[in-house]
Amino acid sequence: MLNDSNPASHRPHTHWMVLAGRCEPIAPARDRVRTVLAGVVPCVDDAVLVVSELVGNAVRHTTAGPDCLTIEIDGDQVVVAVHDPEPDDARVHLSEAAADPLAESGRGLWLVQTLARRWYVETTAVGKAVVAVLPRGKTAVSRAAGS
Repeated sequence: MLNDSNPASHRPHTHWMVLAGRCEPIAPARDRVRTVLAGVVPCVDDAVLVVSELVGNAVRHTTAGPDCLTIEIDGDQVVVAVHDPEPDDARVHLSEAAADPLAESGRGLWLVQTLARRWYVETTAVGKAVVAVLPRGKTAVSRAAGS
């Protein structure tokens, strides 16, 4: 499902966190990402920001909010996904406001797109997952600086 790599000989390690029913799911989701990835990958801060944006979007743009967070460490990548019970994936798109430097909101998925190798929406049996695939190696700042 969330596996974005080719080798069929290994099984990625997936961590789950239930977010349903939490009044404030963003901070615990950030903490879980830090705990799972600390000392394992250099891209912890990138992953924390991406998950913060994805959970925040699920809180703001869905009726029920996020169901769960998955963090998958798979070879040279980290795959994070925020699941929610609403199947309408057409509502998940880059905002035109992201291009406006004076806009007060609308940059979340732009940040996700900038930090991740790729992101996509996946229909699930109970709704959808917004998935971001991050490189396990250098952080986005390091990649941009060429170091």
